[in-house]
Amino acid sequence: MSKLVIVESPAKAKNIKGYLGKGYEVIASMGHVRDLPSARLSVDVDNDFEPKYAVIKGKENFVKDLKKKADKADYVYLATDPDREAVAISWHLATLLDLDLSEKNRVTFNEITKHGVTEGMDNPRSIDIDLVDAQQARRILDRLIGYKLSPFISQKIRRGLSAGRVQSVALRLVVDREEEIRAFKPEEYWSIDAKFTNPPGKKVFGAAIYSKSGKKIKIENKEQSDSILADLENEDYIVSSVKKGSRKKSPTPPFNTSSLQQEASRRLSFQARRTMKAAQELYEGLDVQGIGTLGLITYMRTDSLRISDEARAEGNKYILETYGEKYLPKKPRYYKTKGNVQDGHEAIRPSVPSITPDRIKDSVTSDQYKIYKLIWERFIASLMESCLQETVKVEISAGDYIFTTSGYTVKFDGFTALYEEAKEDTNDEDSAPLPALAQGDVLKLKSILGNQHFTQPPARYTEASLIKALEENGVGRPSTYVTITSTIVAREYVKREGKQFVPTELGEAVTKLLEEKMPNIVNVKYTSKMEEDLDKIDSGDKNYKEMIRLYYDDFEKPLERAKKDMQGVKIKLSEEETDEVCEKCGRNMVVKIGRFGKFLACPGYPECKNTKPLVLKTKAKCPECGGDVIEKKTRKGTSFYGCSNYPKCNFMTWDMPSDEVCPNCGKSLFRRKGNVLYCPDTEGCGFTKPASRKKS
Repeated sequence: MSKLVIVESPAKAKNIKGYLGKGYEVIASMGHVRDLPSARLSVDVDNDFEPKYAVIKGKENFVKDLKKKADKADYVYLATDPDREAVAISWHLATLLDLDLSEKNRVTFNEITKHGVTEGMDNPRSIDIDLVDAQQARRILDRLIGYKLSPFISQKIRRGLSAGRVQSVALRLVVDREEEIRAFKPEEYWSIDAKFTNPPGKKVFGAAIYSKSGKKIKIENKEQSDSILADLENEDYIVSSVKKGSRKKSPTPPFNTSSLQQEASRRLSFQARRTMKAAQELYEGLDVQGIGTLGLITYMRTDSLRISDEARAEGNKYILETYGEKYLPKKPRYYKTKGNVQDGHEAIRPSVPSITPDRIKDSVTSDQYKIYKLIWERFIASLMESCLQETVKVEISAGDYIFTTSGYTVKFDGFTALYEEAKEDTNDEDSAPLPALAQGDVLKLKSILGNQHFTQPPARYTEASLIKALEENGVGRPSTYVTITSTIVAREYVKREGKQFVPTELGEAVTKLLEEKMPNIVNVKYTSKMEEDLDKIDSGDKNYKEMIRLYYDDFEKPLERAKKDMQGVKIKLSEEETDEVCEKCGRNMVVKIGRFGKFLACPGYPECKNTKPLVLKTKAKCPECGGDVIEKKTRKGTSFYGCSNYPKCNFMTWDMPSDEVCPNCGKSLFRRKGNVLYCPDTEGCGFTKPASRKKS
């Protein structure tokens, strides 16, 4: 019998074919084959929100060939990924190929290994229509909101803008945080910090003033600080209390999608898209020297924290052999998943826990290795014994005043021997080890100072903290976070400053307009409730057409009111002035945005209608003709650099120009991969040096 297996990606198809062998043909759909055409709404609002699907442009011939293969095959298996989106792809394929939807032709692979593929093929099932309906509800709602709201904000603010069910809430979170920062008024406060030694010891340790006559001290200004310092001038410093205790620090759970994205951002400075690309490649399968081709991790789009008994046993075996029995907890640790989990998949873990990161290092890319190492260490650590810490809190009396200090020592390292979760805020009050201290010890004062401080505003969102906020508020799904954060940056609603997201004037204008006219669209609680209702479709507890009708009514009426209220109204944004002078009238030209992107225009319009292309000059000079090196963009928005004298000079490079020059020949240096500055005159010079971390 001939059997046709349809998956999503060529890499996955190749690896699965290797496991299935003869009698099977494995073909990749390359993602979706049918969707709502983008040229129109493609949802019949008047006919109970009936979607108008069509084969995606450019895939017509592929679908014809696929139908021929399906007709010749004795059996067709739909083996797209395990998530909700992929279930919908299987449903679209089944519809196009006229397959029986009640037939057990749907298979999933939690891991692309011999075991994972065999288990998936041995347990086929019919397509879960509830999951398909849940995906359709999301797709239709997103289309209705996007296609009806985006033109409205584009007309009122600027051409080419977009709004969305989750995107607009994410933007509001960033804008609200910026408003909190602006409204924040710093308050002055002081601390008095002392350094001591415990004779005859030489180890210096610190302590801070805490109370006077039993009441906690709040020092608001320098005068109060100086007064206390005067009181302390001739006092003895005596240890009045030493309290010892212990605490357990438990490991964090294995990764789900959002926690992987957050940790990779904190620890590796990876953007979510980069993390998920590497994870996808690890899941689909790689050729590892000495092992062969296999998927190295389980499916990477999951909300679950569950791990299989087989994986637990393998992980425990590794811990026992590598670290010893005391590193295995006597009672196995199980992690509970909060809220609605997607399809009950496992957490993200190594598919074969015995394959350590070192075994794959020479067979994979740097990104793949770093992400695998992160996943592997987090998984193994989640099975290990807790870290046991001995804590100590010390009070030091000086007349009526009390100073305090605290610290801890590690009694048993447990899981921290392998892995600890990275934190955005690395300040740890109890991190400093203390010397041996006993009640009655007279300390030697080394220094004492009054230090001025100011309260700090809340931190701006990073990609990691924004993803965490979306997850905690129940907005969107982990599988969509990459698209959401990428979109608000691509639309220039926010800009990245280092790791931080800063809203632009455009982003704030969009949010303000939606808050005033379409408040539900940017309401966190409302969007979270919508997400809960969408999840209820998964389990068959809600009808997806009824759910769409309910939320569409909430959306359509305020939109029609807003259009009526704002007839003829245009929100004007301030224009970015440049140092480029209009040669026709002498004004400084401003940056404007048209159908084809940014350009320079004279602010004297309509009297002066002069425009010209926007050229982004760098500080570098062309190594071939001495002209300016300018930044250009590919059609996909990727930056490259070329000579301003093109086409007379054809110099072009992907490497970023710097403002440094070669000490040998004086030509501009460029930055290439590996953070190295080099002279482009490779024949006559060839100078290179490590680049500083600061970007040019």
